[in-house]
Amino acid sequence: MSKFSLRGRTALVTGGARGCGLAFSHGLAEAGANVAIFDVIEPDPTFYDIEKNWNVRAAYYKVDVSSQESLESGFAQFRKDFNNALDICVPCAGINRHLPFLEFTYEQHHDLVSINVLGLYFTAQLAAKQMISNGTKHGSIVLVASMASHIAVRSQLCSAYCGTKGAVRSMCPAIAKELAEYGIRVNSISPGYVRTEMTAAFPHLLQSWESEAMIGRIAEPEDIMGACVFLASDASAYMTGQDIVVDGGVTRW
Repeated sequence: MSKFSLRGRTALVTGGARGCGLAFSHGLAEAGANVAIFDVIEPDPTFYDIEKNWNVRAAYYKVDVSSQESLESGFAQFRKDFNNALDICVPCAGINRHLPFLEFTYEQHHDLVSINVLGLYFTAQLAAKQMISNGTKHGSIVLVASMASHIAVRSQLCSAYCGTKGAVRSMCPAIAKELAEYGIRVNSISPGYVRTEMTAAFPHLLQSWESEAMIGRIAEPEDIMGACVFLASDASAYMTGQDIVVDGGVTRW
């Protein structure tokens, strides 16, 4: 079990205020990591339980990952507060739009790309630069893709979202190849249907989502958490450029 320990390491999670990002923050902290989160909204109150529950440091920064200025400013403050420490980065911030392909506007698509692709890409880039500068021996970047990068989602009209998450999964091995020389591993997670504030906007689709999963239910954020901790830890030390699908079997039938 020592391979799963993150004791003494520092993690950064974007979109960590709620949903999967919040679950990832709790999971990384339980494994021993200090955790900082970037988000545009105030975190769920349970985020502040991290320090007392796991005896680690936790900090929140109001950052818009779609803004270069906000992202760079957030990293600058984070570096200062955490003495340049960073071993794990989980770019999880993302949005979706339930709209037909023929009705999508340029502006709506641009919003998805700005957050899901550019925000994620430059979060990973800034994190990698910080890991290289501090000489971490355990660098791990865990990109958050989606099962939507593998399939045409049956129940939702989300062509633009599929495209942005396909970009995430595609860039993963390419970034992994470039960062391998610095000892930084890069992998991705592709969650399926997860019960979050984002999916709560579609209660009429819940029954369909449950029927699409072999397991017969949609995931809770904690169901995705273990894959993140695994990829962040030395238990996955020989994995890079890979994608783990955590979807209850949706993409397999």
